[in-house]
Amino acid sequence: MGRNASKPEDHRVSLRAIGVFCGSGPGNLPEYVDAAREVGAALAAREITLVYGGGGKGMMGAVADGALSAGGQVIGVIPSWMVEKEAAHPGVQQMIQVGTMLERKARMAELSDAFLVLPGGLGTLDELFEMATWSQLRLHGRVKPCGLLDVAGYYGHLSAWLERAVGDQFIRGDTPGLPLVGDSVGGLLEELLRAISAG
Repeated sequence: MGRNASKPEDHRVSLRAIGVFCGSGPGNLPEYVDAAREVGAALAAREITLVYGGGGKGMMGAVADGALSAGGQVIGVIPSWMVEKEAAHPGVQQMIQVGTMLERKARMAELSDAFLVLPGGLGTLDELFEMATWSQLRLHGRVKPCGLLDVAGYYGHLSAWLERAVGDQFIRGDTPGLPLVGDSVGGLLEELLRAISAG
């Protein structure tokens, strides 16, 4: 009983912050924004700091709102020229302004122990694959696992492609950082925790 009870504390030590990548818009299904809020709240409940792109609208705003409303810690990282364009969230405890999109990714990578990807567009996929590739090449210094939250089947085709790429031997099945896919926030967070512990 005592050993099992200590596991969540052990996880918090190894997983202090998660970088969340997602769209700056809300998408066209309410499930997308609902999932973003759920992710933010789930991180706060686990005392995991949310690191995200700093926006106050759409999916970005929802994930930050979910964490803040649950008493969580939030760090935004946003290029200075995007502060007005994406309406930087006024409520986050720490907003880091950088010069470029590349600096944004590098700073988020530096601050995060793992990554969780919600629905989004080209920028979101760029962030996912760069972080996964950095883990594959050990550029993070250690494996920082990536998780895809498959909201309303959004990432079904991408998940199938990943399986095909492994099956066709373009990606090894044991590649560090190979994205984990799940449709449950709690389940995906547990997979990321296990990957951190195993790494």
